[in-house]
Amino acid sequence: MTYSVKEIFLTLQGEGCHTGRAAVFCRFSGCNLWSGRAEDRAQARCRFCDTDFLGTEGAGGGKFDSAPALAHAIERCWQDGMAGEDSMRRWVVLTGGEPLLQVDEDLVGALHERGFGVAVETNGTIPPPPGIDWICVSPKGKEPLQVHRGDELKLVYPQADCPPERFVTLNFHHFLLQPLDEGGDRRHEPATVSYCRSHPRWQLSLQIHKWLGIP
Repeated sequence: MTYSVKEIFLTLQGEGCHTGRAAVFCRFSGCNLWSGRAEDRAQARCRFCDTDFLGTEGAGGGKFDSAPALAHAIERCWQDGMAGEDSMRRWVVLTGGEPLLQVDEDLVGALHERGFGVAVETNGTIPPPPGIDWICVSPKGKEPLQVHRGDELKLVYPQADCPPERFVTLNFHHFLLQPLDEGGDRRHEPATVSYCRSHPRWQLSLQIHKWLGIP
């Protein structure tokens, strides 16, 4: 299988349960809910995406013709950024776009062979392959979920036709509510805080990487 990757970079996890953790992000090209082109956004099934996942020209991106080749590129990115703690807490986040259009058991296995814990950030419309260590699902609107269990359900709030109460019976360890970011407009933060305060199953998630100006 050939993997199409927009970019690979080392950063700190900026949102969710692993906020602040060093990780390699491998951003796959393509999504099943939006083409990634601005002219198609009005007709997209997800209209608030804040990520550029189109093409393969980003830093570290490209076409990788095998799972070992991509795993090697991820490992090299991790090693280049470490200061003597290379093998301690290797962590990779497979994201997109929609990574489960491409992520398969071969890639998960190749990453495990190199000592990585493997996380995936998905819209939940495609079943994951076995072996992933951390599954984060971020539901989008009316799109039916194919992933009903995992580690983290992270809901962007508010969304039309996507109320938090729709998901509380699912089998996730953590339920997070993240304010909708509409071009830097923070107007949804008070309502998100209020909902979490009155519904303690939900934990507030903030995108601190945007505040810090890191990828």
